[in-house]
Amino acid sequence: MRQHKLALCNIHFPQWIVEQTQRFIAKYRMFSPDDRLLVAVSGGKDSLSLWDILWQLGYQADGVYIALGIDGGFGYSQKSQELCEKFANQRGLKLIVVDAPQQIGLTIPELAAVTQRGKNKPCSVCGLTKRHILDQIAREGQYDVLATGHNLDDEAAVLFGNTLNWNVGYLYRQSPVLPARHAGLVRKVKPLCRFYEREMAAYALVRGIEYIYEECPHAAGSTTIYYKTLLNQLEADRPGAKLSFYLAFLQAKEKGLFAQPLGDGGEEGIGAGGEELHTCPGCGGPTTVEGLCAFCRMVEKVK
Repeated sequence: MRQHKLALCNIHFPQWIVEQTQRFIAKYRMFSPDDRLLVAVSGGKDSLSLWDILWQLGYQADGVYIALGIDGGFGYSQKSQELCEKFANQRGLKLIVVDAPQQIGLTIPELAAVTQRGKNKPCSVCGLTKRHILDQIAREGQYDVLATGHNLDDEAAVLFGNTLNWNVGYLYRQSPVLPARHAGLVRKVKPLCRFYEREMAAYALVRGIEYIYEECPHAAGSTTIYYKTLLNQLEADRPGAKLSFYLAFLQAKEKGLFAQPLGDGGEEGIGAGGEELHTCPGCGGPTTVEGLCAFCRMVEKVK
């Protein structure tokens, strides 16, 4: 690992990953041993590796998988679900499976086509649906924390895009920890945010974690993948560039480089952008407008 100036064997590498994760959890005050964690798993290397790490560390961590009805010619959603179920069964862990098409009446691609949201690509609808369901499961299950497997490559790509477009509001909100700002939300954390994607792939390989290798069939041509390609080119010429970029950003935030949006004092009921949060009468989740939230409005259109 050139970026860390470190060489580890198959025995000590996974131990290092686990120890570093615990260090990140403590550094950013993500959660305590008494907290109940819900891990969002997709069948990919990052989310399953995160669940494996938290399990090894002894945290109370259940998993949740959202079946989205995405086929792509090879049964993408079905294959992903089977891998999550196998992982949980091997370790005696609880996995909550949510069938989104059964709840909504349409698969994600079908919902995107009907609502015409997101310029004929299902990514926008998919993101909105997953966020809604994850918040709902965490709220109804009375979990304290929702953990996701975002790695350094994910975070650096988002940061690059927001910096390129100077989206100050998004830059202000990007963080390893997102506090709960509404009764319908729980704290969200990203324990893997400082690990490179290739490090997590190596961890999954060494630990014998089976995961889905294929990308989502609808991911091709996404802006995030394009940004990742650019950052990979930079990383090849300058090892450690992505990590330096992300850590420097977090340090700048700590020093107050990004102004706090007007009205945002971090209190409950106020969004990260300073807007007032209301309770959706349809699902009980937060919404920045009075009445139904974006998800409930979308579903109402197709029913």
